[in-house]
Amino acid sequence: MTDADNVRDHFRRQAAACERLGSPFTARLCRLLARDLNETSETGHRVLNWPGNFRDDAVALRLCGAFHAVVLSGADEDLASAYPSNQADDERLAAAIAGALKRHDLRLRAGLDSPPQTNEIARAGMLLPGFITIGRETGLPLAIREIGSSAGLNLLFDRFRYDYGEIGWGDEASPVRLKPELRGEPPPLGGFLDVASRKGCDIAPVEISDPQQRLRLKSYVWPDQTARLQRLEAAISIAEQQPFMLERSDAADFVDRELAARERGQVFVLFHSIMWQYMPEATRLRIEDSLDAAGNVEGTDPIAWLRMEPIATTDPYATLRLTCWPGGSTRDLALCDYHGRSIEWLAG
Repeated sequence: MTDADNVRDHFRRQAAACERLGSPFTARLCRLLARDLNETSETGHRVLNWPGNFRDDAVALRLCGAFHAVVLSGADEDLASAYPSNQADDERLAAAIAGALKRHDLRLRAGLDSPPQTNEIARAGMLLPGFITIGRETGLPLAIREIGSSAGLNLLFDRFRYDYGEIGWGDEASPVRLKPELRGEPPPLGGFLDVASRKGCDIAPVEISDPQQRLRLKSYVWPDQTARLQRLEAAISIAEQQPFMLERSDAADFVDRELAARERGQVFVLFHSIMWQYMPEATRLRIEDSLDAAGNVEGTDPIAWLRMEPIATTDPYATLRLTCWPGGSTRDLALCDYHGRSIEWLAG
């Protein structure tokens, strides 16, 4: 196959993934782009001659996000009329895409510059039982530190409302309400949980006070998944009231600085979700070594590493895994849907 054929195949594979993850509209969009995209536009030329690894660079999702940003900005009524919650068949959607390419070619081409940046709020429903486990077992306030934070919205997890079947946790009045599907028994939610401080980092953090960055963050939510968009907007409303720290930084540098600056009488909690595989191996190893070295210093307060990540990239689910120091013992707490739609609690 030619390079262009490989790119088109990438779009078709992304379509299949979108269908599995509950976005039939984005699947249709990807298939139409695979069929119709050509080099008569600046956008098409750039996509079909992508210089890097188009799979690793998530080119299909970059372009889908660029189209969605045009819709969300109100810049193209014709394109918006073919997007959810409106109904449009493939012929109508294909015509709207072609028209938007003519009207917004340079804008869509520029939208390819940045990789997809998401802040999936529902993943907090997977992480909460882990945070509660740490608080219950240590009896200490949590100094939570997140890598790959995006906009940092999951740093505010304790401001959300959660329902696991008949068991609930959090403020009933919270605008963010998470209700993941239970597979098996609900996780234990009793015990001590107090957040002493919250701070995150990202190599390209999203500043939600900037309207353009906020638009970009929303654009990567798939258009037919309105509940995800509503959760994102609700979390942004909380972030506008609840201060937290978010910095632009390499993850390993951030972890080293924060470990060196940790305060007494708190448990240091490093956490992350669906980002570990995208970091260089050297960065991952450096973080592991830093946690292990700091955690085994005699007389220091505990350290916890909570992550929601696939153990293997081929896994159909993510594993909620917890490592605690001193000692560095590791256990698997739950199996989780990548987008936070379901959880299966494993721990006793």
